[in-house]
Order: sequence, then structure tokens, then C-alpha cells
Amino acid sequence: MPEKRFMAMAIEEAHDGIKADHGGPFGAAVVKNGRVLAVAHNTVLRDNDPTRHAEIKALSGAAKELGTFDLSGCDIYSTTEPCPMCFSAVHWARVSRLIYGTDIGDVIELGFHEMPIPVSEMKDRGGSEVEIISGFMRGECEELLRFWEASPGKRVY
Repeated sequence: MPEKRFMAMAIEEAHDGIKADHGGPFGAAVVKNGRVLAVAHNTVLRDNDPTRHAEIKALSGAAKELGTFDLSGCDIYSTTEPCPMCFSAVHWARVSRLIYGTDIGDVIELGFHEMPIPVSEMKDRGGSEVEIISGFMRGECEELLRFWEASPGKRVY
């Protein structure tokens, strides 16, 4: 079963990123055997880099921590369903489980320039073995989106 404390870390990290105006309302945490390897938030705006999504940064941090690109046995907690770039990275890293809160459609409604391709479709079409758990702590992740909506410096991209 997924653990709430790990998603709570991703949510808190996303809050920090919103407060610092680093990017959108997105956070991620990579965990292996109960050990947190990396927690990250989106820094697209801060870094002027469209690839600085929370999931990419968390996967990179976890790989560095373990000294390998192979993240078999790891779980990634993401506050929102990953985009195609991020899901591809999850697949390539051989992550065992993806656990996410809100759906990609939720952030499309906020104006983010997302591709409306569900991770379940990418998994099926790409033959990925990653287990997907959707809607985990959805209410708390929706609150994160509302927090971002109310923030004075919010920008969509």
C-alpha cells in the first residue's frame, strides 16, 4: 500500500516551490524500501528550462543517491499525473510503482500546456511494467492546486 507520509512530502515540496515562484503546483518523491531518496518540486520558471519537472528532478536525485540509473524497486509519488516526458522517464528508470494524486485533466483546466494522454494509455501502448496507482490523496492534491490558484505570482506554461 502507498504511504501518506511520502505523498505529504511531495505536497509540501510543491508548496515550497509555489511560495518561491519556481514553477507550477507539482511535487514528487522517490522512495525505496521506506527510505526517501529524493524529493523535488517543479523549477521550470526559476531555471527557464521546460524539462525541470518535479518527477524528472526527483528521479535524477534518486539515481544519484543510489549511484545507478536503474530505480527498480522504487516508488515515485507525484502530486499530479505525470506528463509524457515524465512518464517516459519513470519507465526508462524502471521504477516499480507510480502513485499520483490529481489527473492531468485537472491541470489542463488550470491552463497548463499539457498533452491529454493518460499514463494508463502510455503504459499499455508502450508495454511498461510500472504499476500505477491513481487518485491517491486526491483531496490533498486538489488543495495544492487551489493553493497555487490563489498565489499572487502564479503563471501557467
